[in-house]
Amino acid sequence: MSRLTTPASVDAAPASARPLLDAVHKQIGSVPNLFRLVANSPAALEGYLGMSGALAKGSLPAQTRERIALAVAQINDCGYCLSAHSFLGKNLAKLSEAEIAANRHGGSLDPKADAAVRFAAKVVRERGHVSDADVQAVRMAGYDDAQIVEIVQHIALNTWTNYVNSVAQTEIDFPVVQALAA
Repeated sequence: MSRLTTPASVDAAPASARPLLDAVHKQIGSVPNLFRLVANSPAALEGYLGMSGALAKGSLPAQTRERIALAVAQINDCGYCLSAHSFLGKNLAKLSEAEIAANRHGGSLDPKADAAVRFAAKVVRERGHVSDADVQAVRMAGYDDAQIVEIVQHIALNTWTNYVNSVAQTEIDFPVVQALAA
């Protein structure tokens, strides 16, 4: 059971959050627990959806965004996000089970994506204090400065959802995935 209130429905959420939750439902066909939980603060929900929407318009492919989310969730030991992004990675981004496993280990089977995921994992582990060589490696793989900024922003957004779900102990409403042993 969640430690923070998760409104049981869109109608049970704060009135100013309901249009945002309705938009989530229209876009993905349901309103997962994370969104209803965050709706306790309509401002936080608006911020989360705004950043998510802006990043979706960025230059990183959806598959790479899911790969990063999986690596970050694994490092941050967030069961909710591991479960959600394993489901989304498989069903929306069409990542293979082997790719999802590689992502959770901080890499990728795709050479270009591998550089992005490795960089993301390093940023998380080092709390942003990466070396010149780390930045150069992701550049050498073909990522420009805008994409490097987007990688970092995806890390920040996913870390935020990891922390919210860990603090709240959000009930997982996706097929449950267990964190890998450290």
